[in-house]
Amino acid sequence: MSIDPRAVVDPAARLAPGVSVGAYSIIGPEVEIGAGTEIGAHVVIKGPTTIGQGNRFYPFSSIGDDPQDKKYGGERSRLEIGNRNVIREYCTINRGTGQGGGVTRIGNDNWIMAYVHIAHDCLIGNNTVFANNASLAGHVRVEDHAVLGGFTLVHQFCSIGAHAFSGMGSTLSKDLPPYVTVSGNPAVPRGLNSEGLRRRGFSSDTIQVLKRAYRILFRSGLPLEQAIRELSSLAREHEEVAHLIHFLEGSRRSILR
Repeated sequence: MSIDPRAVVDPAARLAPGVSVGAYSIIGPEVEIGAGTEIGAHVVIKGPTTIGQGNRFYPFSSIGDDPQDKKYGGERSRLEIGNRNVIREYCTINRGTGQGGGVTRIGNDNWIMAYVHIAHDCLIGNNTVFANNASLAGHVRVEDHAVLGGFTLVHQFCSIGAHAFSGMGSTLSKDLPPYVTVSGNPAVPRGLNSEGLRRRGFSSDTIQVLKRAYRILFRSGLPLEQAIRELSSLAREHEEVAHLIHFLEGSRRSILR
């Protein structure tokens, strides 16, 4: 371990081999940090928080502090962060609440840029990108490979599907389905995230199928229930469409449409 002498690390914190802690950082009790994670200068980490291996935290980020929820009464809750995440300057990531399941969870290989806020009880998947100043209210779910443009704002209890994309300054008050691009305030659908899908290895045939699914969902004028029935025939042969249907049927706030 490499701990700057100006850092404050509680004796009850558990730091694995290869962890580095920069000047003036504070690591509280009930914090566990995995091997090879780098904590920059002026970072504050409060427990109960578990952080995996190979993460990098940049200066002035606040990790695992109390949730910003008036209902929070000091009950025990936690933050879980996986492996190989990059968390840039001035990010704030809060622990969960008793009413929301008690945990905020972030997966692996996420790129979280400066000034991002991830509120209590959010569940973040893997390989996501949060551009500068994107902010999630409480209880938001973000699936794998989603990309949030700078200054995107997401209402509480919303869900964002896999491979979805929000443009700069988008405001999301409903669920954003997988594979879809949105922008605006309020955000509205702008098409399929075709470029993102190509970059992630989706075949041309699969992208064409998803374009057809997009037209059924957003361009046909069908009520949502009927659009889902139309999508079911595609879902039998294409698991990507099956995932889209699963997301639509599980929507908690209805979808951006």
